[in-house]
Amino acid sequence: MAVKFQYNKTSLQNLGKQLKVRQRTLPTLKNKESALRSEVKRAKDMVSELDNKFMEEMGRYDGMVRLWGEFDQSLLRVDNVVLSVKKIAGVMTPVLDEVEFGVEPFHAFSRPLWFADGIAILRSLAEIAINREVYARKMELLDHSRKKTTQKVNLYEKVQIPGFEDAIRKIKRFLEDEDNLSKSAQKIVKTRQEKEREVEQ
Repeated sequence: MAVKFQYNKTSLQNLGKQLKVRQRTLPTLKNKESALRSEVKRAKDMVSELDNKFMEEMGRYDGMVRLWGEFDQSLLRVDNVVLSVKKIAGVMTPVLDEVEFGVEPFHAFSRPLWFADGIAILRSLAEIAINREVYARKMELLDHSRKKTTQKVNLYEKVQIPGFEDAIRKIKRFLEDEDNLSKSAQKIVKTRQEKEREVEQ
């Protein structure tokens, strides 16, 4: 990115201000990136932990596969998923507060005894699956923000700060050269005037 500037003191001051803003902001951005990176890892670990827990729970009921064919799936439904929002490093992320289930009444005498256990099992599996989805969404949001922050850190660190420093250096050199030329011109004029005076006398 080429920094646009003019060879004057006003431009020098403006560039100096912009450089200071970026230099002050860079450590904060790096801290945010680091925090987001660790939160993304934590969310990712939680997703894989919940995946493993789900598979483990499913594995426990493999022997009951034939029974699930008899189970009335309309007995249990998810009525509501209550979410709240938690801010992590400036990113709004979802937090699962509660899963509200609706259970259809059934006659225990006309249904197999294990139906009550079946409802509890499905409820547990549904909670794990919903919690996993919430953590997956949280991971996506945090990772997206981390990528944006990393881009900004790289932009500041590798492009803008060096660009501003280079532009400031060029302006300073130009102004110094201009000042030196001006002084040299004044000396030349002064010596010429002194010679003219000597000639006149």
